[in-house]
Amino acid sequence: MPIPLTAPEILDRVYLEIRAKLLEVAASFDRLDRAEGAVADDPRLARVRQALAVLSADAPDRAEQVQLLFSLPYDADWRTKFQIKGGGGNGAVR
Repeated sequence: MPIPLTAPEILDRVYLEIRAKLLEVAASFDRLDRAEGAVADDPRLARVRQALAVLSADAPDRAEQVQLLFSLPYDADWRTKFQIKGGGGNGAVR
């Protein structure tokens, strides 16, 4: 059984990747600021800002919280809406 990595070891492995992704997000915001038009009232941008707030908080399950921000609520009737028949447990669309 492998030994779990320590927090410093994980940071050593992922620091440059995290840094690159944050720079990409910052560049996207810069492009939005320089572009014509306004998106301040766009709900997508509001969700992105909420996600950034979640990331900056010191709380567990940040990935789950961010995923939920960008997800639709569960709809028990989704099969009907997407015209999917059957309910077999193998995940196959019939």
